[in-house]
Amino acid sequence: MNTSVVVREVGLRDGLQSIATVLPTALKIEWINAAYAAGQREIEVGSFVPAKLLPQLADTAALVAHAKTLPGLIASVLVPNLKGAERAIEVGAHSILIPMSASRAHSAANVRKTPEEMLATIAAIRAARDAVGSKTRIEVGMSTAFGCTLQGDVPEADVIAFLQGALDAGAECVSLADTVGYADPGQVRRLFERALRAVGERLTCAHFHDTRGLALANTLIALDLGIRRFDASTAGIGGCPHAPGASGNAATEDVVFMLTRMGYDTGINLDALLALRKQIAEWLTGEQLGGAIWRAGVPSAGARVDPSMPSFSP
Repeated sequence: MNTSVVVREVGLRDGLQSIATVLPTALKIEWINAAYAAGQREIEVGSFVPAKLLPQLADTAALVAHAKTLPGLIASVLVPNLKGAERAIEVGAHSILIPMSASRAHSAANVRKTPEEMLATIAAIRAARDAVGSKTRIEVGMSTAFGCTLQGDVPEADVIAFLQGALDAGAECVSLADTVGYADPGQVRRLFERALRAVGERLTCAHFHDTRGLALANTLIALDLGIRRFDASTAGIGGCPHAPGASGNAATEDVVFMLTRMGYDTGINLDALLALRKQIAEWLTGEQLGGAIWRAGVPSAGARVDPSMPSFSP
Protein backbone atom coordinates (compact mmCIF):
# COMPACT_ATOMS: atom_id res chain seq x y z
CA MET A 1 0.00 0.00 0.00
CA ASN A 2 1.29 3.48 -0.88
CA THR A 3 1.66 5.22 2.49
CA SER A 4 3.01 8.53 1.18
CA VAL A 5 0.38 11.31 1.23
CA VAL A 6 0.64 14.93 0.13
CA VAL A 7 -1.31 17.54 2.10
CA ARG A 8 -1.49 20.74 0.07
CA GLU A 9 -1.87 23.84 2.23
CA VAL A 10 -4.66 26.10 0.91
CA GLY A 11 -5.08 28.45 3.86
CA LEU A 12 -3.21 31.30 2.21
CA ARG A 13 -5.74 31.32 -0.62
CA ASP A 14 -8.98 29.52 0.21
CA GLY A 15 -8.67 30.51 3.84
CA LEU A 16 -7.71 34.17 3.60
CA GLN A 17 -10.12 34.96 0.75
CA SER A 18 -13.02 34.16 3.06
CA ILE A 19 -12.23 36.40 6.01
CA ALA A 20 -12.18 40.16 6.56
CA THR A 21 -8.61 40.37 7.82
CA VAL A 22 -6.05 41.36 5.19
CA LEU A 23 -2.87 39.68 6.37
CA PRO A 24 0.32 41.66 5.59
CA THR A 25 2.70 40.15 3.07
CA ALA A 26 5.45 39.80 5.67
CA LEU A 27 3.22 37.59 7.83
CA LYS A 28 2.21 35.49 4.83
CA ILE A 29 5.88 34.93 4.08
CA GLU A 30 6.38 33.95 7.71
CA TRP A 31 3.48 31.48 7.30
CA ILE A 32 5.07 29.98 4.17
CA ASN A 33 8.45 29.67 5.87
CA ALA A 34 6.96 27.99 8.95
CA ALA A 35 4.86 25.60 6.87
CA TYR A 36 7.92 24.72 4.82
CA ALA A 37 10.01 24.17 7.95
CA ALA A 38 7.25 21.90 9.26
CA GLY A 39 7.60 19.76 6.13
CA GLN A 40 4.84 20.99 3.83
CA ARG A 41 5.95 20.83 0.21
CA GLU A 42 2.92 22.08 -1.73
CA ILE A 43 1.31 25.40 -0.81
CA GLU A 44 -1.43 27.31 -2.63
CA VAL A 45 -0.01 30.76 -2.00
CA GLY A 46 -2.77 32.87 -3.53
CA SER A 47 -4.83 33.68 -6.60
CA PHE A 48 -4.48 36.01 -9.57
CA VAL A 49 -7.75 37.89 -9.38
CA PRO A 50 -8.38 41.67 -9.39
CA ALA A 51 -7.22 43.24 -6.14
CA LYS A 52 -10.45 45.23 -5.92
CA LEU A 53 -12.37 41.96 -5.69
CA LEU A 54 -10.08 40.15 -3.25
CA PRO A 55 -7.62 42.56 -1.64
CA GLN A 56 -6.62 39.71 0.68
CA LEU A 57 -4.78 38.10 -2.26
CA ALA A 58 -3.30 41.17 -3.97
CA ASP A 59 0.29 40.16 -3.15
CA THR A 60 0.21 36.74 -4.82
CA ALA A 61 3.07 37.51 -7.24
CA ALA A 62 5.37 38.38 -4.33
CA LEU A 63 4.42 35.17 -2.53
CA VAL A 64 5.13 33.05 -5.61
CA ALA A 65 8.53 34.73 -5.93
CA HIS A 66 9.34 33.92 -2.30
CA ALA A 67 8.02 30.35 -2.47
CA LYS A 68 10.29 29.68 -5.44
CA THR A 69 13.34 30.36 -3.26
CA LEU A 70 12.50 27.35 -1.05
CA PRO A 71 13.96 24.14 -2.54
CA GLY A 72 11.42 21.46 -3.34
CA LEU A 73 8.36 23.60 -2.60
CA ILE A 74 5.57 23.54 -5.19
CA ALA A 75 3.98 27.00 -5.40
CA SER A 76 0.37 26.65 -6.51
CA VAL A 77 -2.05 29.45 -7.41
CA LEU A 78 -5.72 29.60 -8.34
CA VAL A 79 -6.59 31.26 -11.66
CA PRO A 80 -10.22 31.78 -12.75
CA ASN A 81 -9.51 33.00 -16.28
CA LEU A 82 -6.94 33.33 -19.06
CA LYS A 83 -5.59 36.66 -17.81
CA GLY A 84 -4.91 35.20 -14.38
CA ALA A 85 -3.27 32.14 -15.92
CA GLU A 86 -1.01 34.28 -18.08
CA ARG A 87 0.09 36.17 -14.98
CA ALA A 88 0.76 32.93 -13.11
CA ILE A 89 2.81 31.57 -16.02
CA GLU A 90 4.69 34.87 -16.29
CA VAL A 91 5.84 34.76 -12.65
CA GLY A 92 6.68 31.06 -12.88
CA ALA A 93 4.11 29.44 -10.60
CA HIS A 94 4.72 25.70 -10.51
CA SER A 95 1.04 24.81 -10.65
CA ILE A 96 -2.22 26.55 -11.50
CA LEU A 97 -5.62 25.43 -10.26
CA ILE A 98 -8.57 26.39 -12.46
CA PRO A 99 -11.89 26.35 -10.58
CA MET A 100 -14.70 24.81 -12.59
CA SER A 101 -18.14 24.39 -11.05
CA ALA A 102 -20.28 21.34 -11.71
CA SER A 103 -23.20 23.50 -10.54
CA ARG A 104 -24.37 25.90 -13.22
CA ALA A 105 -25.67 28.34 -10.63
CA HIS A 106 -22.36 28.42 -8.77
CA SER A 107 -20.42 28.72 -12.02
CA ALA A 108 -22.41 31.82 -12.96
CA ALA A 109 -21.87 33.37 -9.52
CA ASN A 110 -18.22 32.41 -9.11
CA VAL A 111 -16.66 32.92 -12.55
CA ARG A 112 -19.56 34.42 -14.54
CA LYS A 113 -19.32 31.66 -17.12
CA THR A 114 -21.17 28.47 -17.91
CA PRO A 115 -19.31 25.19 -17.42
CA GLU A 116 -19.03 24.89 -21.19
CA GLU A 117 -17.44 28.34 -21.37
CA MET A 118 -15.00 27.27 -18.67
CA LEU A 119 -13.98 24.30 -20.81
CA ALA A 120 -13.10 26.76 -23.56
CA THR A 121 -11.13 28.80 -21.00
CA ILE A 122 -9.16 25.70 -19.99
CA ALA A 123 -8.29 25.05 -23.63
CA ALA A 124 -7.16 28.67 -24.05
CA ILE A 125 -4.99 28.44 -20.93
CA ARG A 126 -3.39 25.23 -22.15
CA ALA A 127 -2.66 26.81 -25.51
CA ALA A 128 -1.15 29.90 -23.85
CA ARG A 129 1.04 27.80 -21.61
CA ASP A 130 2.30 25.60 -24.42
CA ALA A 131 2.97 28.60 -26.65
CA VAL A 132 5.60 29.96 -24.26
CA GLY A 133 7.10 26.57 -23.39
CA SER A 134 6.11 26.79 -19.73
CA LYS A 135 6.15 23.70 -17.52
CA THR A 136 3.45 25.01 -15.18
CA ARG A 137 1.08 22.19 -14.27
CA ILE A 138 -2.58 22.73 -15.15
CA GLU A 139 -5.08 21.28 -12.67
CA VAL A 140 -8.84 21.71 -12.67
CA GLY A 141 -10.70 21.65 -9.37
CA MET A 142 -14.30 20.50 -9.81
CA SER A 143 -16.18 22.72 -7.35
CA THR A 144 -19.62 21.88 -5.90
CA ALA A 145 -19.15 18.28 -7.03
CA PHE A 146 -21.28 17.02 -4.14
CA GLY A 147 -24.01 19.65 -4.12
CA CYS A 148 -24.55 23.39 -4.14
CA THR A 149 -26.29 25.86 -1.83
CA LEU A 150 -27.42 27.83 -4.90
CA GLN A 151 -28.53 25.00 -7.18
CA GLY A 152 -29.16 22.15 -4.78
CA ASP A 153 -28.43 18.68 -6.16
CA VAL A 154 -25.67 18.38 -8.76
CA PRO A 155 -26.10 15.34 -11.05
CA GLU A 156 -23.18 12.93 -10.81
CA ALA A 157 -23.32 12.49 -14.57
CA ASP A 158 -22.58 16.20 -14.97
CA VAL A 159 -19.57 15.94 -12.67
CA ILE A 160 -18.12 13.03 -14.62
CA ALA A 161 -18.74 14.68 -17.98
CA PHE A 162 -17.07 17.92 -16.85
CA LEU A 163 -14.08 16.04 -15.43
CA GLN A 164 -13.53 14.32 -18.76
CA GLY A 165 -14.19 17.57 -20.61
CA ALA A 166 -11.55 19.38 -18.54
CA LEU A 167 -8.97 16.73 -19.35
CA ASP A 168 -9.90 16.76 -23.02
CA ALA A 169 -9.51 20.56 -22.99
CA GLY A 170 -5.93 20.31 -21.75
CA ALA A 171 -5.89 19.91 -17.97
CA GLU A 172 -3.25 17.45 -16.79
CA CYS A 173 -5.06 16.42 -13.65
CA VAL A 174 -8.36 17.03 -11.87
CA SER A 175 -9.72 17.07 -8.33
CA LEU A 176 -13.13 16.82 -6.68
CA ALA A 177 -14.19 19.52 -4.23
CA ASP A 178 -16.96 19.57 -1.64
CA THR A 179 -17.18 23.36 -1.77
CA VAL A 180 -20.16 23.75 0.57
CA GLY A 181 -19.66 20.79 2.89
CA TYR A 182 -22.60 18.74 1.60
CA ALA A 183 -20.74 15.46 1.09
CA ASP A 184 -21.18 12.39 3.27
CA PRO A 185 -18.94 9.30 3.24
CA GLY A 186 -21.35 7.22 1.17
CA GLN A 187 -21.63 9.92 -1.47
CA VAL A 188 -17.85 10.38 -1.49
CA ARG A 189 -17.28 6.68 -2.09
CA ARG A 190 -19.86 6.56 -4.87
CA LEU A 191 -18.65 9.63 -6.75
CA PHE A 192 -14.94 8.94 -6.37
CA GLU A 193 -15.40 5.34 -7.53
CA ARG A 194 -17.31 6.57 -10.56
CA ALA A 195 -14.78 9.30 -11.29
CA LEU A 196 -11.83 6.93 -10.95
CA ARG A 197 -13.45 4.55 -13.41
CA ALA A 198 -13.89 7.43 -15.84
CA VAL A 199 -10.56 9.28 -15.61
CA GLY A 200 -8.29 6.96 -13.64
CA GLU A 201 -5.07 8.21 -12.11
CA ARG A 202 -5.57 11.73 -13.45
CA LEU A 203 -7.98 12.26 -10.54
CA THR A 204 -5.27 13.23 -8.09
CA CYS A 205 -6.74 15.28 -5.25
CA ALA A 206 -9.68 15.72 -2.88
CA HIS A 207 -10.84 18.99 -1.31
CA PHE A 208 -13.24 18.71 1.61
CA HIS A 209 -14.89 21.35 3.76
CA ASP A 210 -15.80 20.62 7.36
CA THR A 211 -18.99 22.70 7.33
CA ARG A 212 -21.00 19.82 8.77
CA GLY A 213 -18.21 17.98 10.56
CA LEU A 214 -17.56 15.27 7.97
CA ALA A 215 -14.26 16.37 6.40
CA LEU A 216 -12.13 13.73 8.12
CA ALA A 217 -14.65 10.95 7.46
CA ASN A 218 -14.78 11.94 3.80
CA THR A 219 -10.98 12.13 3.64
CA LEU A 220 -10.78 8.59 4.99
CA ILE A 221 -13.06 7.27 2.23
CA ALA A 222 -11.05 8.97 -0.54
CA LEU A 223 -7.86 7.64 1.07
CA ASP A 224 -9.26 4.12 1.03
CA LEU A 225 -9.96 4.49 -2.68
CA GLY A 226 -6.34 5.39 -3.41
CA ILE A 227 -6.31 9.20 -3.35
CA ARG A 228 -2.98 10.36 -1.95
CA ARG A 229 -3.25 14.15 -2.17
CA PHE A 230 -5.58 16.32 -0.10
CA ASP A 231 -6.22 20.03 0.27
CA ALA A 232 -6.40 21.37 3.80
CA SER A 233 -6.15 24.71 5.59
CA THR A 234 -4.27 25.36 8.81
CA ALA A 235 -6.74 26.32 11.55
CA GLY A 236 -9.57 25.18 9.29
CA ILE A 237 -10.19 28.61 7.77
CA GLY A 238 -11.83 28.85 4.37
CA GLY A 239 -14.95 29.09 2.31
CA CYS A 240 -16.24 30.56 -0.91
CA PRO A 241 -17.54 34.14 -1.27
CA HIS A 242 -20.05 32.94 -3.88
CA ALA A 243 -21.31 29.86 -2.03
CA PRO A 244 -23.50 30.81 0.95
CA GLY A 245 -22.75 28.70 4.00
CA ALA A 246 -19.45 27.34 2.66
CA SER A 247 -17.50 27.60 5.89
CA GLY A 248 -14.32 25.93 6.99
CA ASN A 249 -11.89 23.66 5.17
CA ALA A 250 -10.56 20.44 6.61
CA ALA A 251 -7.98 21.59 9.15
CA THR A 252 -4.45 20.73 8.05
CA GLU A 253 -3.39 19.79 11.58
CA ASP A 254 -6.35 17.40 11.97
CA VAL A 255 -5.73 15.74 8.62
CA VAL A 256 -2.02 15.32 9.37
CA PHE A 257 -2.78 13.93 12.85
CA MET A 258 -5.21 11.35 11.47
CA LEU A 259 -2.89 10.27 8.66
CA THR A 260 0.13 10.04 10.95
CA ARG A 261 -1.73 7.97 13.52
CA MET A 262 -2.80 5.60 10.76
CA GLY A 263 0.79 5.08 9.67
CA TYR A 264 0.82 7.30 6.58
CA ASP A 265 3.81 9.50 5.80
CA THR A 266 3.01 13.17 5.13
CA GLY A 267 6.53 14.41 5.82
CA ILE A 268 4.97 17.01 8.14
CA ASN A 269 6.00 17.56 11.75
CA LEU A 270 2.77 17.89 13.70
CA ASP A 271 4.27 19.77 16.64
CA ALA A 272 5.69 22.40 14.26
CA LEU A 273 2.35 22.60 12.47
CA LEU A 274 0.50 23.16 15.75
CA ALA A 275 2.96 25.91 16.63
CA LEU A 276 2.15 27.56 13.30
CA ARG A 277 -1.55 27.15 13.99
CA LYS A 278 -1.11 29.01 17.29
CA GLN A 279 0.70 31.83 15.50
CA ILE A 280 -2.02 32.09 12.84
CA ALA A 281 -4.68 32.28 15.56
CA GLU A 282 -2.87 35.29 16.99
CA TRP A 283 -2.67 36.95 13.58
CA LEU A 284 -6.36 36.34 12.90
CA THR A 285 -7.82 37.42 16.24
CA GLY A 286 -11.59 37.72 15.94
CA GLU A 287 -11.88 35.44 12.92
CA GLN A 288 -13.65 32.08 13.08
CA LEU A 289 -11.13 29.24 13.19
CA GLY A 290 -11.67 25.49 13.12
CA GLY A 291 -9.99 22.21 13.88
CA ALA A 292 -9.96 19.90 16.86
CA ILE A 293 -6.51 18.51 17.67
CA TRP A 294 -5.25 21.90 18.88
CA ARG A 295 -7.77 21.78 21.75
CA ALA A 296 -6.79 18.42 23.23
CA GLY A 297 -3.23 18.14 21.95
CA VAL A 298 -1.37 15.15 20.59
CA PRO A 299 -1.76 11.97 22.71
CA SER A 300 1.43 11.13 24.57
CA ALA A 301 1.07 7.43 23.78
CA GLY A 302 -1.23 5.07 21.91
CA ALA A 303 -1.39 2.39 19.29
CA ARG A 304 -0.84 3.32 15.69
CA VAL A 305 -2.53 1.42 12.90
CA ASP A 306 -0.17 -0.89 11.03
CA PRO A 307 -0.26 0.24 7.36
CA SER A 308 0.13 -3.39 6.29
CA MET A 309 -3.30 -4.17 7.69
CA PRO A 310 -6.32 -4.23 5.34
CA SER A 311 -7.57 -0.80 4.35
CA PHE A 312 -10.61 0.79 5.93
CA SER A 313 -14.05 -0.11 4.67
CA PRO A 314 -17.33 1.17 6.12
